[in-house]
Amino acid sequence: MNALVLLANGFEEVEGLTQVDFLRRGGIKVTAASIHETKRITGAHNIVVEADALLSDTNTDDYDIVILPGGMDGTLNLGKSKAVVELLKKFAAENKWLAAICAAPSVLGDNGLVNGKKCTCYPGFENHLTGGETSTDEVVVDGKVITSRGPGTAIAFALKIIELLAGREKAVEVGKDTLVM
Repeated sequence: MNALVLLANGFEEVEGLTQVDFLRRGGIKVTAASIHETKRITGAHNIVVEADALLSDTNTDDYDIVILPGGMDGTLNLGKSKAVVELLKKFAAENKWLAAICAAPSVLGDNGLVNGKKCTCYPGFENHLTGGETSTDEVVVDGKVITSRGPGTAIAFALKIIELLAGREKAVEVGKDTLVM
C-alpha cells in the first residue's frame, strides 16, 4: 500500500508528520507531497519541513490513499488548490481511500465527498461537512472515508489507517512499539 500525505503551508505539524512517521513504521510507503511549487513547507507553528516530492511531479495513480492534515492556513490552502480538489474527486470516483483530520474534513465536505457518510472534524467545522452525519468520535470510518478530530487524535488516526491498509496486527505492533498500547 502507498500513502500520499499532502502538505500545504500552514499545515498542523502533529497531524501531518505523525501520519508520515507512523505509516512508515507500519510498512506503508509514504510520500509527503507539497502542494506548492517548492518542497519547503512551513507548518502552522512555524516548523519548516521538506516534503519528499511536489504533488505536481507525483504520479497519483500509484497511491491507495490520500491524507489531508488540518491546521490553518493549511486547510484553506488545500481547499483552494484545484489540483488537490481534482485529486480528491478522482480518488473518490476510483473508490480509493480519502483521509482527513482536524479542519481538513471540511475540504472533503465542501466538495461533496462526505455526503451520506458519518464523519468527524475539529469542533466548529461541522457546517462544512455538507450532507454528512457528524460525530464526536476520535476517528470515524465510513466506506473509504476516514476522518479524525485534531492533533490529540493524530496517533489514533494513524493507527486506524495502518489497520485498514496493513491489517490490525500491524497496527497493534506499531502501537506497542510506540508505547501507545
